[in-house]
Amino acid sequence: MLGTLNPGEEAQLRQTIEMFEVITQSQPQDYQSLEILKEAYLKLGMEKEVILTSKRIAEAYVQLGQLSSAILEFETILQRHPEDKDALAAMSQIESKANNLHEPAPEAEPAPPHKSSGGTTFIHKPGAKVVAQPEVDDGRQTMFKYFVEAKLLTTSDFDACWPAPSLTLPPKKVIEPFIHNLAEKQVMPVDKSLKVLADRSRLAYIPLDRYELDIELVRLASREICQRWCVAPFDKMSKSIMVATANPFNKQAQADLEQALKQRLLWYLATPADLMRVLGKAYR
Repeated sequence: MLGTLNPGEEAQLRQTIEMFEVITQSQPQDYQSLEILKEAYLKLGMEKEVILTSKRIAEAYVQLGQLSSAILEFETILQRHPEDKDALAAMSQIESKANNLHEPAPEAEPAPPHKSSGGTTFIHKPGAKVVAQPEVDDGRQTMFKYFVEAKLLTTSDFDACWPAPSLTLPPKKVIEPFIHNLAEKQVMPVDKSLKVLADRSRLAYIPLDRYELDIELVRLASREICQRWCVAPFDKMSKSIMVATANPFNKQAQADLEQALKQRLLWYLATPADLMRVLGKAYR
């Protein structure tokens, strides 16, 4: 496989490995990042690393209680290496556990109540016409829970910093994310906000300033969607597109981008400064 890659592709894969090894060392249950890591090793023909990463993926599934997924991952290893003692032993243990217990569902953050896409909210400013604003789940309710109900912010600070972009008119520039506004108003620094989001969303953080981005991929996405929600597709791995965000609970951004790109999306946290820099470069 290595011989079919040009030097640029090989360099990009090695950078991906370096970046995602760091991510998965700090977040060993992040099986999505482990899948990206495994594919990069596979493309470089690094068989030993492929198998080791597959075992890490299976172990992540076990830790998350997803036993059937863990079994499938170990079966994939055994198809390539039927005598792998670690995989055989792990399969035996998991199958024994699965036979005696009902597989628990993976723990997930409670989803906010679904709002009908047909609903509208009316925005009125003194002296202006009343404008109908489509009602969407932009993550406000979930963010309110984790920042205000958790006693990290006051309601007034939250309301003052929450962005409310027009949903009917395309934005003229990137809409600054909530956690950026918190930092600008000296309410909460970005690193503290990102820690809250990482703990609650379980998404990995990606340092975009150290990543060799695919700017053309950013430009393939909808400028309106990326600027309105401050999200940036930054790389593609197999049939998945990696996307960076500063608001992991924005269901509308996820739905909009999925519709625009028509591919599976893998989400990562990034600083607002990095996101705005990337979008500024892509859409100048």
